[in-house]
Amino acid sequence: MTHSPGIGDPAPADGLTVGRAAALVGISVRTLHHWDLIGLVRPSDRTHAGYRVYSAEDIARIHRVLVYKELGFPLAEITRLLDDPAIDARRHLRTQRAELAQRISHLEQMVTAVDRMLEATATGMRLTVEQQAEIFGADWQPEWVEEAENRWGDTTQWAQYTDRVSDLTPADWQAITAETETFNADLAAALRGGVPPGSPAAGTLADRHRALMSRYFDCTLAMQVCLGRKFTDEPGYAAYYDSLEPGLAVWFRAVIDANALGHGIDPGSATWK
Repeated sequence: MTHSPGIGDPAPADGLTVGRAAALVGISVRTLHHWDLIGLVRPSDRTHAGYRVYSAEDIARIHRVLVYKELGFPLAEITRLLDDPAIDARRHLRTQRAELAQRISHLEQMVTAVDRMLEATATGMRLTVEQQAEIFGADWQPEWVEEAENRWGDTTQWAQYTDRVSDLTPADWQAITAETETFNADLAAALRGGVPPGSPAAGTLADRHRALMSRYFDCTLAMQVCLGRKFTDEPGYAAYYDSLEPGLAVWFRAVIDANALGHGIDPGSATWK
């Protein structure tokens, strides 16, 4: 009769075979074998037949690995966090717990907002400004939409906006919000990294911004320049971008202007067209 190593073999009283450990923590045997191979979690005991088994301390380490994985840490970084004696493990875990609690709170707010969006969709209603604010987060300024409608309500672009957002589903809003948050993080990182306006990397960011705007209306380079002016000239926009990274509003406008100039658009004379 053949024998499956580590699954049916008797284990020490305080240890678990790989199959039982995998079932306990809800991951695959293959994953545990991989973690053993790379030194992330190595079973520290053996059965009488020589098969390796996991102690209570090993299982606790697996749970810590799973927490860090859920937070997005790569395996190599998790290994360092767990094995570096200079790192205060309890303090680090408390920090991660606070981050998880904040994420849970944000997700609960998102669920509530999506429920309201579903109700609005079912009745054929457009989202209110307040509902959009819930989707886009605490930094969203409701007056931006009202101001935009007052300023551009009679334009082709506003007609495009109202038409395109009316068809967006809750999943679409979530995807757009996530994409925008990623873009903002990349903007801040580029400024911190010293990316100069007019460089290829800065041009790529400007193109990404225009693509985000084009979800709502056909955003030309000249229109993007007009938007860039608002980022520095109007306190609400400037405060928003500078809250992401000090000086970001001025730098982002310079990025947009340099990109437009590189495509033959004079930022100084650009108009909304």
